Amino acid sequence: MRRARPLPWLKPGVFVGASVPLAAIVWRAGRGELGANPIAQALNQLGLVALVFLVAALACTPLKTVFGWTWPIRLRRMLGLFGFFYAVLHVLTYAGLDQVLDWRAIWDDVTKRKFIFVGFSAFVLLIPLAATSTSKALKRLGYARWKRLHRLAYVAPLLGVIHFTWRVKKDVTEPVAYAVVLGALLVFRLGAYLRERGG
Repeated sequence: MRRARPLPWLKPGVFVGASVPLAAIVWRAGRGELGANPIAQALNQLGLVALVFLVAALACTPLKTVFGWTWPIRLRRMLGLFGFFYAVLHVLTYAGLDQVLDWRAIWDDVTKRKFIFVGFSAFVLLIPLAATSTSKALKRLGYARWKRLHRLAYVAPLLGVIHFTWRVKKDVTEPVAYAVVLGALLVFRLGAYLRERGG
């Protein structure tokens, strides 16, 4: 008899839960409950959810190391891809709804507004991460090159936090909270890297 895989509900449950923010935004938009500027509200919420998933993906390895849990590692790729998915929706909402595909205006925003430039840079860095998230890509690149490339998984959220901070301008309490969590994860990763080099 084949042994049942532990926690078979884990990935389906996370998939459903990760879809809830999008469903909530669409539902509220349909009911006209996104406030006086629904596009801006949807844009902000999609960007925030993207950041949450990217930071959550980075937390998987420390959770395994500190607590000995193996299940977070099984979720790491899914969480990262959901972060990319919401980042794509964030960018599409900006380009398609906010700017109505006015490419000149978009170019001016990217080149002249620093918070948009940083956010766009974060999105660009996520593209190769998503494109190489499969086992086939890992095998094609080789583990060493794949690992070097996926260090961008720390750079992109860092740029995302800066984008968030510069976007809100005044009350930076929320982005600072994300910055603290991300900083702790970066310190943990640096410590692990130094231990590897020392060993």
